[in-house]
This record gives sequence, structure tokens and C-alpha cells, in this order.
Amino acid sequence: MINANICKEALERIKSSHYVLILTHVNPDADTLSCGLALSNLLSEIKIKHKVFNKMKNLPANLNYLERFEKITDNLPDFYDLVIYVDCGDKKRPSVNIKDGITVINIDHHASNDNFGDFNITDDTKSSTAEVVYEFFEENNLNITPAVATCLYTGIYSDSLGFSTPRVDEDTFKMAHHLIVCGANPSLIADKLLRRESLAKFRLLPMVLNSLELHHEGKVGTIYVLPKWLEETGANLIDIEDAVDMILSISVVDIAILLRVTKDKTRASLRSKNNIDVSKIALKLNGGGHKMAAGCILETTNVDEAKKQILNLIKSEG
Repeated sequence: MINANICKEALERIKSSHYVLILTHVNPDADTLSCGLALSNLLSEIKIKHKVFNKMKNLPANLNYLERFEKITDNLPDFYDLVIYVDCGDKKRPSVNIKDGITVINIDHHASNDNFGDFNITDDTKSSTAEVVYEFFEENNLNITPAVATCLYTGIYSDSLGFSTPRVDEDTFKMAHHLIVCGANPSLIADKLLRRESLAKFRLLPMVLNSLELHHEGKVGTIYVLPKWLEETGANLIDIEDAVDMILSISVVDIAILLRVTKDKTRASLRSKNNIDVSKIALKLNGGGHKMAAGCILETTNVDEAKKQILNLIKSEG
């Protein structure tokens, strides 16, 4: 549960700032970008200079309906006196170094978050960071415009996988209902999120699914994507994010792993069901996340080696 006093103090710090930098994490999902844009719409309304930063040049195109999406930048401003991290389980997630001595507001829902901010607005019982941002608005009696409502509903809907993850509860639906009252259109949002996939994705998807291997008597499923496949199809890593959930939907699979090989490392996304805690595996590999959705980076570009490391840890955890 977030602290109401910290929310109020954080808002006062925002209002007294000259330039706010909002940081979203690398390989951005709808939750991090929608939270960043919800705050951007707020700051624009109250006339506070700011930028929403993401290091990636290719952002998820299906989120371009969110107000101020086109203003997200991959260039850090020369001056800022306040930084807001959204949906970042640790300070490294945006993959950027901020200036020393800058005040930090940390808004997040990851269990692995170590409260690295000067103001920590975190709640790991929430299914999305968008719910935490919603509570920040509510605690401060801030106006939720249709643009903000659309951003926050998008974050909740996407990160909860359509209201299907274990942390979805009565409060989640109360928030969603209020956001609809404030102007979010559920049908439009679902249509924008789910029915605008790129052709490149469907050229890449068969390659990735063809890499499927089952381990540990079928309980663990692994898939991977190689850089050359991205070049051949014109797709990017964002296009294949949901493939790991496809593997988890296989009835016998309890843990699904997606390995994304880059030039110098391999990023692993882990998903689970039946109450299996994959965050323990990610933490042992210096990663983090949630009980049933976590990730880590392995210092290898060899897919077999990356698989072996993770599978051995899963086996040792029993």
C-alpha cells in the first residue's frame, strides 16, 4: 500500500521543479510508457517543463494512440532537476546514467524494487504500475482527464494480461471502472492494443515458435530469437514479447522462457503459472521482477549456454 503523505510530498516536489525527466525502461511495454505518458499529460496540464525518455529508437507502434506518445525522446535533456522512474524494478532499468545529486521519485509495482528513490511510491500487490500511478492521482485529488484515463487503463489492461493475472482484485476493477467514467474507452483500447500487429511480427513468429523445446518432462518450455531473424524479417524485439505467453498457454508447461540474443548478451523473460516463483531464478542471475513474471540478462550470446544456465537453476530450485 502506498503512503499518502509521500504522494503529497512528491507532488509538491514536482510542482517546485524547473524541469522533470520521466524515465521508462528499456524494451518498453505498455505499462511503463502509459505511466510515463499519464504523468506527461499531468505535467503538461499544470505547465511544468519535462521530457519522457526511453533509450529505444523503436517503440511499440500499437501505443501511438496515447496522448503525447510522439513526444517520447531518446535524447536526454541537458538540464533537469527531478527524475521520475516509472515501472523500473531497479535504477538500472532505463539503461541510462543520471546526474549525481538529482532528486528521484520512484513509482513502481515490482517486488524486487529496493526503494532506490528519495520518494518511493511503490506497491508490489498491484498488477501494474499504472494502478500505482492511479493511486498517486487519487491521493492528490488530481484531475484524471480522458487522456490520462486512457493511458492508465491501457497500462492496467496490458500488464494484467486482460485482467487475468493473480494480483487482479476488486480494487483493480474499481480503478478500471473509474477510468472508464473519466473517459477511457475499453473497446477502442483493446482494438488498438490487440489488432494492429505488424506483418514483420508474423514473419518472425514461426521462426521463434519453431525453436520451441520442452524440458524437465515438459514442465519448462524455451524459445529464442536470433539477431539474424530480426534482420531477415524486419521485425524488432518488441514484436515478439508476447511469444513467451503463448508457450505458457501450453497445458503441460509451468515455466516459459524467451531468450532474446543481442550483440553482446542474452535477455531472458520468464513466465510461470501454478504459483511457481520465477523471480527467485531471475534474482540469482542478477535480474528481478514478479513471482510469475521476471527477467534477467546473461553475459553470453550462445543460446544453448543461456538455456543451460537457467535450466540448471530451475532444476536446483526443485
